[in-house]
Amino acid sequence: MTGDKSLPNSRRKARISNRSSVRAGTPAQVSSLRKTGIGLVGDTPWGTHICVFYETKQDLLDAAVHYFEAGLHSNEFCVWAISDPIAEREAMDALACAIPDFDRHLAAGQIELLQGSDWYLKGDEFDLQRITGGWYAKLSAALAQGYEGIRVSGNAFWIETNHWRAFCEYEQELDRSLAGKKMIVLCTYSLHASRAVDMLDVARAHQFTIARRNGNWEFLETPEIKQAKQEIRRL
Repeated sequence: MTGDKSLPNSRRKARISNRSSVRAGTPAQVSSLRKTGIGLVGDTPWGTHICVFYETKQDLLDAAVHYFEAGLHSNEFCVWAISDPIAEREAMDALACAIPDFDRHLAAGQIELLQGSDWYLKGDEFDLQRITGGWYAKLSAALAQGYEGIRVSGNAFWIETNHWRAFCEYEQELDRSLAGKKMIVLCTYSLHASRAVDMLDVARAHQFTIARRNGNWEFLETPEIKQAKQEIRRL
């Protein structure tokens, strides 16, 4: 897998310290920062909602694998809702290749791979309450089993469907409801499939919006994203 290319310490600290959109959290949350596995994001409190725009399939795999590796090694229950351009076998192979003890985590039931279309569009119907309720049920079960919390990721296969508006509402509701919950969520979007207006909608619903381009991390600073950040600060 392609490794992360770290920023120099001084530059990295300057960028990471600018977290005006991240919830401050309670003292307990702050003292229990979670490793995201994502270079530009670093450690964050529970309730963090991250968006990654990826350029290639390998960029998507790299981002997700580093993210889940950090979760598995932090005693978190992990759920990956998979969809095109990745197949389940590709996801499994990528995880096994990058994480030396992946088979042990898999055998212990610490990670679950779902078909994104089945999870989000059961019977081709979108039900916001069913989806968010499903995540919270998994969180309750994970905590009961002794995990620290849950880490989930889903790929935005719905960009080019007639469900786009409903999924935008879901992203916004999820972002609001994560406060106080031991969850971290990573949403991945294709750069090539996303229009400028899509990027603006997505930026509004996430605390971090970054990109993975040919193995490199970068903050996504399109004019639309800058406008979104300015509007969010005025709220």
